[in-house]
Amino acid sequence: MTVTVAIDCMGGDHGPAVTVPAALDFVRKHEDVRAVLVGLEEKIRPFLVNAGDSRVSVRHASEVVAMDESPALAIRSKKDSSMRVAIDLVKNGEADACVSAGNTGALMAISRFVLKMLPGIDRPAICAVLPTVKGHVHVLDLGANVDCNPEHLLQFGIMGASLVAAIEHKDRPTVGLLNIGEEDIKGNDVVKRAAELLKDSGLNFIGNIEGDGLYKGEAEVIVCDGFVGNVALKASEGLAQMLATFLRQEFSRNLLTKLAALVAIPVLRHFKRRVDHRRYNGASLLGLKGIVVKSHGSADIFSFGNALERAADTVRSGVLTRISERVAEQQTIQRRA
Repeated sequence: MTVTVAIDCMGGDHGPAVTVPAALDFVRKHEDVRAVLVGLEEKIRPFLVNAGDSRVSVRHASEVVAMDESPALAIRSKKDSSMRVAIDLVKNGEADACVSAGNTGALMAISRFVLKMLPGIDRPAICAVLPTVKGHVHVLDLGANVDCNPEHLLQFGIMGASLVAAIEHKDRPTVGLLNIGEEDIKGNDVVKRAAELLKDSGLNFIGNIEGDGLYKGEAEVIVCDGFVGNVALKASEGLAQMLATFLRQEFSRNLLTKLAALVAIPVLRHFKRRVDHRRYNGASLLGLKGIVVKSHGSADIFSFGNALERAADTVRSGVLTRISERVAEQQTIQRRA
């Protein structure tokens, strides 16, 4: 099976300087992948000098969606943007997945407008991987939906569990609901009702999980609305940056601490690798009739390459089919109830 990934080369803070080299590395590592580089051809071609790989092609797009551009404006006025053309390739069957580091709101809006939603799914959700003491956890939604009803949270649980089951080959991944307490009486009415729906869904629902449980590895999938999820994600990123700053300050405090830093280099390197957010780059936009992966806008070559890997893995594992089947099962359960 050959996997073709359409890449919005103009998105993100660095554009082709990151996206094109990352795509070339990605193709070199995998014999079963093809990359379609979408964007301003005159900006892309200089990075392809001496590349010489027939599995890399360029699709010209004359417009670029700015990082601060209105999603509505991007849909109406930029039909030949690199983002839109890359998503169109997925819609037309010329690509199996799209990866972009561009404007998140525009990517979500264009993807939903072009690809439409899977049957039984009301809203797309942003699902990303975060490190835990036991490995990692898939969390959704991380910002696509600020206001959700209980049915939306149930759908997020189904999609997250289907993704983990497909990619990690786990029949019944554990699902938790992010809440202000573990007790059933905690939370607002939406969360309480969502917990009831998740309990009756047939998913491996283990109950409510507090914020600190995100990183304890208490569940393999954690569900929340986009407001809570995005705040939790940004707070976590800020905490990681603060701790890294504190470590640098303490190890550079005096000659003794600098010597201690030399001794601790192997430990520090291993620690840095375990918490390196670049290893987890690539958030899936679940619920669409197509595979779209959002890379962090500030991604470097290594980080963007991981987003490409996530897109290819999602295609190979048949996530869309898994979600559709699980949603159909849930609808059958609801009809019988």
